[in-house]
Amino acid sequence: MIVLSNVVHHYGVRPILRGINLTIERGDVVAVVGPNGTGKSTLLGIMGGQLCPQIGQVAIDGLVRRRTIEEEQAIRRVTFFLPDHVWLPGDRSGREYLLSVGRLYGVEEFRLMDHVQRLLELFELEAMADQDLRSYSSGQKKKIALAAALVSEARCLLLDEPFSGGLDPSGILAMKRVLQRHPRRRDMTVVLTSPVPELIEEVASRVVVLKDGRVLVFETVEGIKRLTGGRGSLSDALERLIFPETIDKLDRYFQEERLPEWVD
Repeated sequence: MIVLSNVVHHYGVRPILRGINLTIERGDVVAVVGPNGTGKSTLLGIMGGQLCPQIGQVAIDGLVRRRTIEEEQAIRRVTFFLPDHVWLPGDRSGREYLLSVGRLYGVEEFRLMDHVQRLLELFELEAMADQDLRSYSSGQKKKIALAAALVSEARCLLLDEPFSGGLDPSGILAMKRVLQRHPRRRDMTVVLTSPVPELIEEVASRVVVLKDGRVLVFETVEGIKRLTGGRGSLSDALERLIFPETIDKLDRYFQEERLPEWVD
């Protein structure tokens, strides 16, 4: 569904992505992880067409991003990119916004109205559904943004930090369950970022580990565990894989916490 070929991107003189090559299969839920500043959001922005790489290209569903107007329009009809900080029209109600998104993506009207209602119930937004979005809390705005991604019925969802932004435990549970079931039932491909290994372990079929702007590992959760000895959780495996120096620093920190023997 998604093919990245030698993608290179930098801000000024600082390289962020260095020759990224990835092939993401249809129906996969792929999580992108890595240290802060390693290019996770940049990678999703390039996949989503928000950014254009300095070198390389992105193909979605066999079409190349930004090559021609016709190809780009065709890609946008099957792709929904949700950035971490999303803009919402404050003078529209939540229901109006979801209906507008569904119509933009050509969802049949009767099915759209039913889906909007079910999403409002799922994310506990029925009481706010007909109020202006400017009156929503940050967590409620995040829920509406996630509902918009789902109501589009796009075959490719690119979600930057879908579990952040003030999402409450109910919203996290709802989104987690949707990601566990929807892709396999609807031939949907999902790429997401998250700093929470426990959530990734529950929803992702494969994990991209970025470090220093390069793909360190692209494997299943169990494959990553095997690479690091096969013991413990995904969180333990990622610690050993990405942050070995931090573990050493923690050991030194706690050793230095001990008082010298000559101190009474």
